[in-house]
Amino acid sequence: MFPELKIGEFTARVPIIQGGMGVGISLSGLAAATANEGGIGVISSVGLGLLEKVGRKNYRKNNLICLRKEIRKAKAMSDGVIGLNVMVAVSDYDDIVKVAIEEEIDILFLGAGLPLKIPEGLTLEYLKSVKTKIVPIVSSDRAAKLIFNSWEKKYDHIPDAVVVEGPKAGGHLGFKAEQIDDLHYALEKIIPKVIKILEPFKQRFGKDIPVIAAGGIFSGEDIYKFLKMGAAGVQMGTRFVATDECDADIKFKEQFVNCHKEDIGIIKSPVGLPGRAIINKFLTDVTSGIRMPFNCPWKCLKTCKMKQSLYCIADALMKAKIGNLTGGFSFAGVNAYRIKQIVSVKELMESLRKEFEETVLKLQGIKLANMII
Repeated sequence: MFPELKIGEFTARVPIIQGGMGVGISLSGLAAATANEGGIGVISSVGLGLLEKVGRKNYRKNNLICLRKEIRKAKAMSDGVIGLNVMVAVSDYDDIVKVAIEEEIDILFLGAGLPLKIPEGLTLEYLKSVKTKIVPIVSSDRAAKLIFNSWEKKYDHIPDAVVVEGPKAGGHLGFKAEQIDDLHYALEKIIPKVIKILEPFKQRFGKDIPVIAAGGIFSGEDIYKFLKMGAAGVQMGTRFVATDECDADIKFKEQFVNCHKEDIGIIKSPVGLPGRAIINKFLTDVTSGIRMPFNCPWKCLKTCKMKQSLYCIADALMKAKIGNLTGGFSFAGVNAYRIKQIVSVKELMESLRKEFEETVLKLQGIKLANMII
């Protein structure tokens, strides 16, 4: 009963995109496993150079070396659709995009900033000639319109789909602190607005522009709800952390199984954005003003205020990824506490499919009962 998700010529038989999670949480292992189950598997490009045990003198170069390695590994393990999540705010954004396209990544998901122009060194003709599809991640209809207007005006060309991420997501959020719990900014409010905003672009360019819902989506019932609202698919990150194939340490995964609702909170990130994470001693300490010593090898994020920062977020996330939870922390979606066990990606997909089908049958039963009455 799951509909297919089509982005350009790529077709996923399951309308689920596994969200890109850094640092090193979603690499080739998780992405390939998701793609093999019919979804779209996504590698996170954030901080890959930190995972190489060669020091930090060539951090920027290591990022690209590791990126090529992960894309090639994922493609070797799967014939499915593989994507890459890239933060527009990272200093080597242009280089990452170029390498990903050279490696023939299927889809580029561009978030943490507005991709209002083609990366330096690339031409429109080149982008049109490659198979890679461009999918920006936005948090509002205004952002979507800004991106599409910019591309249309500059290039007479538009992106291939849009991910709309609401305030219930894990990680950095594209909302002000006071908007996060405001129902006016709920994903259910944003999705219809983005769909409406994109309609004129669909007409003018004669192409479909799938809208993908993201942020706090947990169950098959949630998937059904957003598909009925007009979304072509959903993106889920947190649910894929507690899987066997997730590329993080088992201690990282166990946090999600063991956390409680009250453990999940909003933090102020060194990059100047609010974020949602599992609150642990590390975060409690920095919130109280304790500075964690760090040495910044280069300014990896354009917006990072490293001189005023109490810690290096890239370093903290990398340490958590390898199981050092005293030296770092984990981003998580609002529903992380609902995860009760670590399962395989196959089991997760099957459970979501079953929940989706049960929702459909339940609603069909209600509709039939109302007709009889």
